[in-house]
Amino acid sequence: MNVDLCCNFEQKNKVMQVPVNVYAEMTPNPSTMKFVANKYLMLTGESVEFTSGADAKGYSPMAEELFKFPFVRNVFIASNFVTITKTDNIPWDFITMDLREFVKNWIAESKDILVQMPAPKPAPSKEDQPKKEYAVSEYDDAIRGLLDEYVRPAVESDGGAIEFRGFEQGTVTVLLKGACAGCPSSTATLKGGIENLLKQHLPEVQEVVAENE
Repeated sequence: MNVDLCCNFEQKNKVMQVPVNVYAEMTPNPSTMKFVANKYLMLTGESVEFTSGADAKGYSPMAEELFKFPFVRNVFIASNFVTITKTDNIPWDFITMDLREFVKNWIAESKDILVQMPAPKPAPSKEDQPKKEYAVSEYDDAIRGLLDEYVRPAVESDGGAIEFRGFEQGTVTVLLKGACAGCPSSTATLKGGIENLLKQHLPEVQEVVAENE
C-alpha cells in the first residue's frame, strides 16, 4: 500500500474516533451511583439489570466483571449509562473514581457490554410467588404512552427505569429498576408524580403501585 495513502487512512481513523468520557452522578437513592458515558451502551428503550456475577454470566461480561468488586451489589445498564448499587460498608468517596475508570476503560477498549438479553425473571415477592400475569385492557396503550412520554425520561435521568406491568380494577402496576428500586423516595414519586399524572389524563386510574416495592 502507498505510504501516503496508509498515513491518510490512519489520520482519518483518528479523527473519526471519539474519546470516551464518563462522569459519575448521584441519584435519589444514596446507595446508587449513575455512570454516564458519551456513547450508547444499549439500544434506545432497552435496559438490563443484574444482582450478582452468576446472574450476569453469559449475558453481560461488563456486569460480570463489575461484580468482582466486593462492594458492588447491583448493576443496571440502559441507553448511555450504568447504574451501580453498592454495599453499605464503604462510602462512595473511596470507590467512585475506580468504578468510573473501569467503566470508561471498558467502553474505550470496545469490550462487550451485553452479548445477549436474559429472559425476563419474576419479580421477588414476599410470598415468593411467580410474577402475576395481567389481562390486556383497553387502557394499556394510553398508559404506556403517558409513561414513555412523561415518566421514562425523568426516571432514566435518575439512573433507573420503569416498566408497565398491567392495569386492573383501577390500579396501574409498574416495575421499578436500577436506582429507582429500593429508593427511599420511590413511593413519593409513585404517589405524588406518576399517580397524579395518570389520574389527570385517565380518570379510570385510581392508584399506581410498584410490583417490586
